[in-house]
Amino acid sequence: MTVLEAIILGLVQGLTEFIPVSSSGHLVITEKLLGLPPGNLRFIVAVHLGSLLAVLAVYRVEVARLLKSVFVGRIRRKNGRWRFSNPDTRLALLLGVGTVPAAIIGYLLASRVAEAFSQPWVVGFSLLVTGTVLFSLRFARDRDGGPDFFRALMVGLAQAVAIFPGVSRSGMTISTGVHSGIERTRAADFAFLLSIPIILGAGLYEFRDVAGEGIPRAEVAVLLIGALAAAVSGYLAIRILLRMIKKKQVHYFGYYCWLAGLAVLALTL
Repeated sequence: MTVLEAIILGLVQGLTEFIPVSSSGHLVITEKLLGLPPGNLRFIVAVHLGSLLAVLAVYRVEVARLLKSVFVGRIRRKNGRWRFSNPDTRLALLLGVGTVPAAIIGYLLASRVAEAFSQPWVVGFSLLVTGTVLFSLRFARDRDGGPDFFRALMVGLAQAVAIFPGVSRSGMTISTGVHSGIERTRAADFAFLLSIPIILGAGLYEFRDVAGEGIPRAEVAVLLIGALAAAVSGYLAIRILLRMIKKKQVHYFGYYCWLAGLAVLALTL
């Protein structure tokens, strides 16, 4: 992989990880267009790290509060209801609930997911599904709710579906949050915070194999450049999407996903 190819793939990963058009699907398509072999595990780990840095940079204050609440927060039961010492403790618990489905499904279906990545038609079909889900936001009612146990579980299940290539994690989680009754900006914040443990977990899981194989010295610079490109483009993507959510414009990405999905199916079938 050349430096230019690493920059292109890093930019694609960062932009599409958070803009709801599916990063995994676009990486598969971009690798095919560049003539690169699919599934370079070392590069995947590097761009995952870049994506993680992007969301941590945007939500650094919230993440610091959540980490603090894990150690100093208190949960107790009073009058038949669970009480939290502060809202961050409750949010940390809900993020944990939302993380469980993707962790379980990702572990159980790892081989099926890996097989799906080698099938471009799966990407095309999944993009059509993603486009339909995003377009449904056009008809979603404005609500003022926040995350609760049921909503966190629903968003977590949506994130679990997004382990397959072509299904957008941000698109599925934000859409599910909005449809379940969470206010739009709060749904986006919850979805982005929920992506942190999954990106971190996936990166650590994949790093086991990378550590076993080792990283060639000649490839280190390329990996770092790819990670940096993913971090910068990911940061910009989150900022752009947050503005579009406030303006109720996210459903426009549905048109793009439909076009991209049809194009992939036409080229592969």
